[in-house]
Amino acid sequence: MKAWSEHRGRVLPLLRNDIDTDQILPKQFMKKTDKIGFGKLLFFNWRYLDENGTKENPDFILNQEEWSEASILIAGENFGCGSSREHAPWALVDYGFRVILAESFADIFYGNAAKNGLALIKLPKQILESIADKVNINPNMTLHVDLSKMLIFHGEEEYSFSMPKEISERITNGLDDIGVTLKHWDKILAFEKQMSLN
Repeated sequence: MKAWSEHRGRVLPLLRNDIDTDQILPKQFMKKTDKIGFGKLLFFNWRYLDENGTKENPDFILNQEEWSEASILIAGENFGCGSSREHAPWALVDYGFRVILAESFADIFYGNAAKNGLALIKLPKQILESIADKVNINPNMTLHVDLSKMLIFHGEEEYSFSMPKEISERITNGLDDIGVTLKHWDKILAFEKQMSLN
């Protein structure tokens, strides 16, 4: 996955609570095992009016032109609840999202997102609503997310957040589970050498 420590992007406000993984990516699309092509299926049941995904729902925000280039998503409480499958983060990343701001996240989804370079940032409800209000007035508004400083910047305003070190390191170094394991390659080789002598 692509490493990053700073991201500047436009914001899509979707202030709904309990957006589960089946709403992010319906279960019928979870049969694929590669990570490519899921972006067009993101929020499928909200995004399309037909079963084939050929008729867009013009009322759904993701289909509206002013939000089409968003790479930061604002949501409500308990984002990513439901299934533990990793496909939902795949869909968000494949679409182009790099950051999700919400009040809270499901634990398993939180870990799966980090494995795919997607930063999940918890912020208080009043801050999320304030940002969403500003974005609704100006859809071209951007935020600057800095994982090294644990800060989000908008103009002269800034919002602090916290993130476990192992999560931020995964994202800033572009490490999936194999990459995390390979960080300990010297210890692995030393262990194997010792075992071969026994």
